[in-house]
Amino acid sequence: MTLFLDRDGVINKRIIDGYVRSWDEFVFEDGVLEAIQILSQHFETIIVVTNQQGIGKRIMTEEDFSLISDKMKEELAKTGGRIDAVLHCSALRNEHSFCRKPSVGMGLKARRLYPQIRFKDSIMAGDSFSDMLFGKWLKMKTILIDDSPKLPRQYPRIINMRFNSLLQFAKYIRDEENM
Repeated sequence: MTLFLDRDGVINKRIIDGYVRSWDEFVFEDGVLEAIQILSQHFETIIVVTNQQGIGKRIMTEEDFSLISDKMKEELAKTGGRIDAVLHCSALRNEHSFCRKPSVGMGLKARRLYPQIRFKDSIMAGDSFSDMLFGKWLKMKTILIDDSPKLPRQYPRIINMRFNSLLQFAKYIRDEENM
């Protein structure tokens, strides 16, 4: 099974109306280190798929993004966690790029990198409606990471489950498997 994860707002704290431009600005969400450690034991492949239009706006560079991604993976590995790939789309929202979520380009790229991926056996966990559409368009189960029940009530056919945090989701996965 493959787990697809959004980054900003799921793995790290989102900067409202801004961008994480350096490692100094990257702050893990509470419980994420433990969550990724648990999830690493239950998923064959874990792939981050993230829209990063800050690159397209020239607020940060591809190199800045790579350094942040490498450091994030390194810190997660220290606690027994693993991210197999970090895919991103730097296109601006108004460009309507095939790689930008909710379009499925990053998912198809992931399957080219990892041919064993079967979308119908995969999960997309994210904090936005576009994350949920991305997952649903690829026939994945969708997990909303958000403390509000508003979106799942509005879109019950698009959002399969909701958890307040990635850690709550990880514990659910661990406990379900142990039953």
